[in-house]
Amino acid sequence: MTIRVWDYVEEYGEERKEILDAVDRVFSSGRLVLGDSVLGFEREFADWHGVDHCVGVDNGTNAIVLGLRALGVGPGDEVVTVSNTAAPTVVAINAVGAVPVFVDVRDEDFLMDTDQVAAVIGPRTKALLPVHLYGQCVDMGPLRRLAAEHGLAVLEDCAQAHGARRNGTLAGTTGDAAAFSFYPTKVLGAYGDGGAVITRSGDADRRLRRLRFYGMDDVYYTVETPAYNSRLDEVHAEILRHKLTRLDTYIEGRRAVARRYEEGLAGTGLRLPATAPGNDHVYYVYVVRHPRRDEIIEALAARGIQLNISYPWPVHTMTGFEYLGYRKGDLPVTEALAGEIFSLPMYPSLPVRVQDEVIGAVREVLGAL
Repeated sequence: MTIRVWDYVEEYGEERKEILDAVDRVFSSGRLVLGDSVLGFEREFADWHGVDHCVGVDNGTNAIVLGLRALGVGPGDEVVTVSNTAAPTVVAINAVGAVPVFVDVRDEDFLMDTDQVAAVIGPRTKALLPVHLYGQCVDMGPLRRLAAEHGLAVLEDCAQAHGARRNGTLAGTTGDAAAFSFYPTKVLGAYGDGGAVITRSGDADRRLRRLRFYGMDDVYYTVETPAYNSRLDEVHAEILRHKLTRLDTYIEGRRAVARRYEEGLAGTGLRLPATAPGNDHVYYVYVVRHPRRDEIIEALAARGIQLNISYPWPVHTMTGFEYLGYRKGDLPVTEALAGEIFSLPMYPSLPVRVQDEVIGAVREVLGAL
């Protein structure tokens, strides 16, 4: 049997009736686009975070695109972020005509090194875009202070951090807005693409709603500002409404897997995830580190265990971003991680027997190095 790094089939089996009931409610409603399901999910997701507004969109990448535009970021502006992230974070910055400016990440937890941000802020800087990576939060305090000092917007990338907290504060509730992805692998995932932006600002909410619907306000076919077709689908919204009620259960399931890995892999020489002080980790992925990563992955693949690398190529080294002018060595921690990190299977319905099989195989492989 192949063990995959992520699998939804067992979870679907447990929730099949609720999922199919959700689909049937939409198909029976008479409204398939921007109906009660999207409105209901927006209200419930905003309430879950204790904010005033949520706008559902078609995917997490466009959540960042629309979030940046709603906060006034456009052509020629600079946005400070990290290179150790999924490429869509940076693709979205490029999509609005802005220029990504990178800082390195911290060696201990792979999160944005906020101590480096002040040095890269310049006259063209318009926004800060911290990435809450792998399931835990960046320290937002220093970023908020810099934003206030320099008049910058803050957009949180929460695609990997649904339900994560720092000092009791939920990811996505500290910045001016926050972008979420509901791609199926996420802590809160749909059965296809989906995304959302949350904000406390009524002005940002109005701009977001216009931006996701061609640039139109309440009167259809009157474009105020040319924009996009980026609507959250009704079916995914209704499924997400169900799954939102189980989000705390999903998070606890992930934490239970993480605890078992931590206990089973202690003392193996594998560097296990470190939780930053004050953080409540939700383990979107379980990222470990070893200098002989590629040998380990190859040996485990031969045993039927498929692993993942998040991420093997830092964004600043990708051909599509050569125009930014970064060179090897500019972000040393990010570049070192790219050659050593990999992810073990992680999802809340991962059976204990499979967890133990992974632990046993990893211990065996490491012992043979």
